[in-house]
Amino acid sequence: MRTDTAGLSRGLRSRHIRFMALGSAIGTGLFYGSSESIQAGGPAVLLAYLIGGAAVFLVLRSLGEMAVASPSAGSFGEYATRHLGPLAGFTTGWTYAFEMVVVCVADITAVGVYMGFWFPDVPRWIWVLAAVLLIGALNLVSVKVFGELEFWLSLVKIVAIVAMILVGIAVIAFGLGSGDGHVGLSNLWSHGGFFAGGADGFVMSFAVVMFAFGGTEIIGVTAGEAESPEKTIPSAVNSIPVRIILFYVLTLAVIMSITPWQDIDASGSPFVEIFAGVGLKSAAAVLNLVVLTAALSAINSDIFAAGRTMFGLAERRQGPAVMLRVTRNGVPWVTTLVMIGALLLGVLMNVLMPGRIFLIISSMATFATVWVWLMILLTHVKARRTMSAEERASLRFPAPFWPYGQIAAIVFMAAVMVLLAFDGSTRIALVVGAVWLALLAGVHALWVRPPRRPDAQPVSAAERTPGPTADGDAAGLEEPARAPR
Repeated sequence: MRTDTAGLSRGLRSRHIRFMALGSAIGTGLFYGSSESIQAGGPAVLLAYLIGGAAVFLVLRSLGEMAVASPSAGSFGEYATRHLGPLAGFTTGWTYAFEMVVVCVADITAVGVYMGFWFPDVPRWIWVLAAVLLIGALNLVSVKVFGELEFWLSLVKIVAIVAMILVGIAVIAFGLGSGDGHVGLSNLWSHGGFFAGGADGFVMSFAVVMFAFGGTEIIGVTAGEAESPEKTIPSAVNSIPVRIILFYVLTLAVIMSITPWQDIDASGSPFVEIFAGVGLKSAAAVLNLVVLTAALSAINSDIFAAGRTMFGLAERRQGPAVMLRVTRNGVPWVTTLVMIGALLLGVLMNVLMPGRIFLIISSMATFATVWVWLMILLTHVKARRTMSAEERASLRFPAPFWPYGQIAAIVFMAAVMVLLAFDGSTRIALVVGAVWLALLAGVHALWVRPPRRPDAQPVSAAERTPGPTADGDAAGLEEPARAPR
């Protein structure tokens, strides 16, 4: 394994990038989290998903504009550093990396639970360790292997969702296995009306709805390893939001047409409802296979995203220079090992204090997701305002509805952050988020060395060093900036 810092490999194709974004966004939020949003907003949650999806589309188009103009690894932090300053880039990059870590910890723990369905006598930690080592090893091979793995894992999820929708439509149209219960679209307005949860419930549902869309921003992280960013990024950005909205809206509409919204148990998965509705005896096994695949897919995408984000932070001297080391295939192996280590530590924390750590993980992930989206929008606004008319005219993938769409999305994201304060179960997210950002600000002030020139631009690893020295260390690298310990 080489220890040079020549740069990342460009091996991701358009289908890889599309399915990576789907893999990150379609998972727990659909298979389990949607139950909570249904209980909060009733059938009107369908409208919440449409509104939230539109806002996320504007975020992705803003990100896509910057990614096509300047593709690079760890783009969130790099763009924020260039346009909003080093502190903004530092906090955005490390917050996104941390978000991926905490979400991975939750997903990797779930793998042990899912495998216990088939092998109840096998200790859970064995499956957790096996999943960490397997996915970690595959991420170290090459970016093409990673892309193919994520493509097939996501494909399984998508096929399962499409099958669920088709079976559900058959249940609605022909009353298959419906028993004595009423099945039909009228269930969407016959039990307390479309806004059965009231205005308060509809508004509060956005806290869960927006978290469900988290992960789509991985498109920006993949730009540095896309074969043709100017083609693959626009294609992925334009297709992903529409597909996710269709998956979420169609799936939940079918579920609530078969089972009245108030009868959907928030402690379980609505995914079971459709298969149970047609009397499928193996519904539990099918569900378990799908959620297991969903967890593995999400872990795979998140290891990639966090590793590439940390690589980009190291390039900007906002992280340890050792994170710039790559394999012969152009894979940042140090950052991948950091993620594997974080997952193993996170699993241990779940064993020692499962109740407290789960609440912290879920709350921090919610806060971090919306924070990253806000920073992407603010960065895009600042970047556009500093452009000349000629530069704006030459953009190859300009974001639509400028500037009013971006302003509306910023206000919307800020409102979602405020919503977290109105519920006891989500209020901790603001507290943990504030502490996290304060900690990052302190680390940045004390340990991260600022650029030598006020107008200094991020310097790539390839520009700083031609390759490794005899002792295996990268030549020409400066004293590494000390990152959070």
